[in-house]
Amino acid sequence: MVPPAVARALRLQPQDDVAVATADIPAGTTVDAGGETVLLRADVARGHKIALRAVRRGAPVLRYGQIIGFAAADIAPGDHVHLHNLEYREFERGYEFSVDARPVQPLPESERATFQGYVRADGSVGTRNYLGILTSVNCSATAAKQIAARMRYSGVLDDFDHIDGVVALTHGQGCGLAADGEGIDVLRRVLRGYLTHPNFAGFLLLGLGCEDNQIAALTDGLPLRADLPVFAHTIQELGGTKKTVAAGVERLTAMLPAADRARRTTVPASELILGTNCGGSDSYSGITANPALGNAVDRLVRHGGTGIVGETPEIYGTEHLLVRRAATKEVGEKLLERIAWWREYTAKNGGSMDNNPSPGNKAGGLTTILEKSLGAVAKGGTTALAEVVDYAAPVTSKGFVFMDTPGYDPVSVTGIVAGGANVVCFTTGRGSAFGCAPVPSLKLATNTPLYDHMADDMDFNTGGIIDGTTTVEETGQAIFERVLAVASGEPTKSESMEYGEEEFVPWHIGTVM
Repeated sequence: MVPPAVARALRLQPQDDVAVATADIPAGTTVDAGGETVLLRADVARGHKIALRAVRRGAPVLRYGQIIGFAAADIAPGDHVHLHNLEYREFERGYEFSVDARPVQPLPESERATFQGYVRADGSVGTRNYLGILTSVNCSATAAKQIAARMRYSGVLDDFDHIDGVVALTHGQGCGLAADGEGIDVLRRVLRGYLTHPNFAGFLLLGLGCEDNQIAALTDGLPLRADLPVFAHTIQELGGTKKTVAAGVERLTAMLPAADRARRTTVPASELILGTNCGGSDSYSGITANPALGNAVDRLVRHGGTGIVGETPEIYGTEHLLVRRAATKEVGEKLLERIAWWREYTAKNGGSMDNNPSPGNKAGGLTTILEKSLGAVAKGGTTALAEVVDYAAPVTSKGFVFMDTPGYDPVSVTGIVAGGANVVCFTTGRGSAFGCAPVPSLKLATNTPLYDHMADDMDFNTGGIIDGTTTVEETGQAIFERVLAVASGEPTKSESMEYGEEEFVPWHIGTVM
């Protein structure tokens, strides 16, 4: 008699009710989840959940040792657990402040890593050397893009090897909104964050002239670097689009010689601010790429640096775990205040926090926001939560920092870069195409099939953790070393394909009038 086929599934914690399939598994297969076996009652796709024990309707279902949802029907061992039998519900979460706040054990300075960066006049350190065109309003976006295109394709940059390029940062806001209040405050916070970012060697500010977001108000009181030339023009002042484009090209061309004199020097890894984000997540995100990235964040923190996690809707349901890691009660309370804001914000707009998992997330095996969040929060590693900051606010604390951002990738990363991130790591299980000029973005694939299938877009494969060829710790060390190399000038896949301009998307809050 031929013995039944046996397939492998991953059970993350002993108390988990489910395991995750590591390949497509047909019904009738015996599934081994770390020594516990069940007979599969239905076909289960790679990355999807398999019930290891019976769960009565209405009872919580555990993965990561935490609640990921509640049984919408009776679940039997060997069942496929997904949208048809697992549902989102609110549940009571206890908040114990700072009980798991693990103090950082910093490395001696003699053992700390270094990278090659651009030290600016104010002491900040850049990882790239760009000229920027920053628009105050949507009305000047076309002119800004034409200026950047002329600079990029005219050959004028060919003789300046130490300039990474010219990037046009355009957006759809700047007018038709209240002259004061949250909407314009958030927009200006983003624009000011980019104006003070060390990856820029010079700026052209470009407006229409009559917009609500006046350039003078944008720069009023903003401490600009002594080595950062900034010129401001409006299309109305210069007499139209053609004259504006010509003047913009002339201004930026004049900046090239000084910008090209910048040189990389050896600086400590403590000058790195690593932004993290996940997009196109799958069920493996919380097993491979996110915990490995969290391990790299832990390493950076030990070297004196900073790691930022954002996407507040994608840590919803795990906030009780983060407040346990808060360095102080005040830091934990800041996080809970942002969670409360999001509850009110989604309710006011007729939504739910569980609306977050996308069709692609669900196809990849994720079912509820609770499950997605438990995987996403792993990007923050294990050290104490040092601070919680508003969207696009300057990040000045060392260590693990949380920034309040939406889950929408370009909006989230725009805020994180405005906060000061000079490198970004972006995890994906379904295959996100993303970049964020002027900051290099490493894309980390959660599984080997994705890495092989989208090799031109993926920078790093974390799928070996599932394949059994490496560990989270080994992968975290490799990511940390790759971050140092990229910060020192090694190009990323998204940079080679000129991603980044269209991904500049400031968060639009407030009334459009």
